[in-house]
Amino acid sequence: MTLHIPYIEGLDKLSLTSLDLTLEEHGAKADINRVNWPEGFPYKPACYVAAAHDGENLALLFHVRGLDLRAMETEDNGRMWEDSCVEFFVQDPAGDKYYNFELNCAGVLLACEGAGREGRLRRDASVLGAIKRYSTIEGAPFQILGDICTWSAGMLIPLRFFGAAPGQTLRANFYKCGDRTAHVHFLSWNPIDLPKPDFHRPEFFGEITLDK
Repeated sequence: MTLHIPYIEGLDKLSLTSLDLTLEEHGAKADINRVNWPEGFPYKPACYVAAAHDGENLALLFHVRGLDLRAMETEDNGRMWEDSCVEFFVQDPAGDKYYNFELNCAGVLLACEGAGREGRLRRDASVLGAIKRYSTIEGAPFQILGDICTWSAGMLIPLRFFGAAPGQTLRANFYKCGDRTAHVHFLSWNPIDLPKPDFHRPEFFGEITLDK
């Protein structure tokens, strides 16, 4: 699968409301709806990501509607995948490593790099602090059970943090997960053909193009 991500000037100056409106009108959209392991993990909350770039930053805004909500991580570089979480994985265009950016519903972020699942290096505070986050959810830690929850969370990632520039095509994938939510789920944009859940598999990434 391929997603063409448009250029939109001035994304770094927008509030969450303005960014949401801009991406709804002009951004690229990708459904994160692949249930790759239906026998063990059939639950599928509604989720899509809207994306654009401004030549310096990639803006990603995820919209989710589903059962329950978990936000127990309150500090960066924690176990975000156990919470209600949205994720962006992208291959370095100049090397073998790839980057993962994992954001829980309260806007708390994990960012790592490496060639595989094991031995990944967590990005330092200077990187994390330069990634602007957005969320409609506040007040972590908390857990909500038995309700329908609708929320949005996003991030503005400098392109230099994953070695990208306008005009490039990159290998990437988008995910929605919640390993310790009441309804465990593992969704992806590009399908993953494996017997059990594993997002750390670049061979199943799709393509994103940063249009000029």
